[in-house]
Amino acid sequence: MNDELFHACSVINTFLVTGHEAEARNELIRTLDQCKRNGIEFPPLLNHLIRQTGLYPYLQLSSANWEERYVYEAFKVDVGESNPVTLHREQSALLSSLINGESLAVSAPTSFGKSFVIDSFIAITKPKNVVIIVPTIALTDETRRRLQRKFGRDYKIITTADVELSERNILIFPQERAIGYAARLPKVDILIIDEFYKASKKFDKDRSPSLLRAILSLSERAKQRYFLAPNISALNESPFTRGMRFEKFDFNTVFLEKKEYFHQIGSDEVKKSKYLLRIIGANDHKTLIYAGNYSNIKKVGTLLADSLEPARSKLLSSFESWLAKNYDKNWQLTTLVKRAVGIHNGQLHRSLSQIQVRLFEESDGLMSMISTSSIVEGVNTCAENVVIWKNKNGRSNLNDFTYKNIIGRGGRMFKHFIGKIYILENPPMDEQAELDLQVPDELLGGFDEEKYRDDLTAEQIGKIIEYRREMEALLGNAEYAALQDDGAFQSSDGSLLKKIAIDVKNDYRWNGLGYLNSPNPDDWDRLLYKVIALVPGGWDIEHKKFVAFVKILSNNWKSSIPQLLAMLDGIDIGIEDFFKLERAVVFKLSALLSDINLIQKTVLKERRYDISSFVAKTSFAFLPPVVYQLEEYGLPRMISRQIQCAGLIDFEDQELSLHIAIERLNNIGLEIIMEEVSALDSFDRYLLTYFFDGIKVDR
Repeated sequence: MNDELFHACSVINTFLVTGHEAEARNELIRTLDQCKRNGIEFPPLLNHLIRQTGLYPYLQLSSANWEERYVYEAFKVDVGESNPVTLHREQSALLSSLINGESLAVSAPTSFGKSFVIDSFIAITKPKNVVIIVPTIALTDETRRRLQRKFGRDYKIITTADVELSERNILIFPQERAIGYAARLPKVDILIIDEFYKASKKFDKDRSPSLLRAILSLSERAKQRYFLAPNISALNESPFTRGMRFEKFDFNTVFLEKKEYFHQIGSDEVKKSKYLLRIIGANDHKTLIYAGNYSNIKKVGTLLADSLEPARSKLLSSFESWLAKNYDKNWQLTTLVKRAVGIHNGQLHRSLSQIQVRLFEESDGLMSMISTSSIVEGVNTCAENVVIWKNKNGRSNLNDFTYKNIIGRGGRMFKHFIGKIYILENPPMDEQAELDLQVPDELLGGFDEEKYRDDLTAEQIGKIIEYRREMEALLGNAEYAALQDDGAFQSSDGSLLKKIAIDVKNDYRWNGLGYLNSPNPDDWDRLLYKVIALVPGGWDIEHKKFVAFVKILSNNWKSSIPQLLAMLDGIDIGIEDFFKLERAVVFKLSALLSDINLIQKTVLKERRYDISSFVAKTSFAFLPPVVYQLEEYGLPRMISRQIQCAGLIDFEDQELSLHIAIERLNNIGLEIIMEEVSALDSFDRYLLTYFFDGIKVDR
């Protein structure tokens, strides 16, 4: 052992002796990084310090004594893979508490390894019904892929709301889908909420009511609960976490090395651009660039497109050609990928986001990824380098909580001991993130004031009683109670539901709702305008443009995206707006139409219409349902269309379900599809290989 390494071990030991374990662990991780870079075998003293700090997976057995070897074996657990995995000390403690039946709300760093705990719990306890709520569909697929590979032979992995339960089920949903499924679950063995901080309006104003509603509904059926989040310092008592123990783990497995260049940059955008180019040029490792919002993604993208040389990668060249053919040759992403740069935001097609994350993992794939906060909440990818370009999160300033989540993407266990964080703009002030989960007014309509009387103010109880009285007068006592019990409403905003009910009851023009069932899109105009008018601000979308878009989108299956864009050119809708508006149709318009359909059938009675078929069309972006669902699994719609044209599967078959389609695809096999579908190009084949990798089960 050289003098430098001995000195480092001495510093680590001093921190341990004086009770400063976090500092000891940071110094240890830096030392491990130096050993890895220089190819130095761990001396026995270093292995001893690894054991002392609880980082058992990092033990190097080739130089370990019997005590370290024993610890390494003792902390091995089944995580659903062919070989057991060694957990670190805090992972093991957390797993032990869950196996003992405790309900826990846990705050732990991004690098903690929380998914290992979930997988091990399933492998060891073999629960019958597991429900996992994740914040995005992208994370739904990532979680599904992991669990499908490990547990697909013993469990039915469910990610869509129209699937029948099996004997053993793992259900993975974003919160909106979970709400509609809750009534069908007689019992949940464990309810897992990933990124549960999003239940607070402070961190997700728009979607927190729906997550709280899902938590409340599913908790009533759950034997045990496990809520996960990073960087939470305290949790208040509320009906959403009652009976749970809050546990905070300050246990990092990587070290974040911050380089604060904002002092030198100030407000000089030219200087900031030079720093970014210097960072990218000086690194041959993966880099996440947090741009803050869509406009800054464009700005950074333009800078990199103008400054970087094309990459020498056949894989990226084929991806560029694929994007030009299937989307838009003039799109910024098409230009960027040949420079080894990707874009990640919440509006892209799911398969596009997923394949870019996959390419970011490839050695000859994307080297940099420009993103909004979607990279934090949407996927579990990490990089050696993280660049904070802008101190923004959409229109708002970046808060300390989100900032810590973003920089937490730096480094990765076993791959990058040290994450390098480059801060190009003044970071937010450091603050403690206390999670205060209050009952919002939007949810009062669905609350039982007797059951939760101790959690509600007198004013809230009064609002609940008044709201129920008004809705029963509009819909009928039994009818309103039945809709509430079934969790039938898509919206978590009681005031919007009441507004719909009043409007339907008082405005005779809703009698024309049946026109939405017309096969002629020109018949939809008046009703679509009337539907959008119910929403204050109309989702910040120009009504005329949105209605025109819906009508053109109805050609989504028969026309390619370039053909649709050609039709949309006349109303000034390009590729970026296409993604935004399609997302609004699928999630916002379909949910609103679903609630209108339920309410008008109850209110109008004899004059009622059933527009559920039109609701379904909008919820699947006017694609065959299975095609849309498979896109979430990583199979783009244009490849599904080629499989359809080759006569291998009829995706237009009304009886075809997602799980039957996956079974048929597995039975056909990857090789036969590649042989039979003659129009596949090289990147189509890469995508198919990626897709099939996500639907197979380890034997």
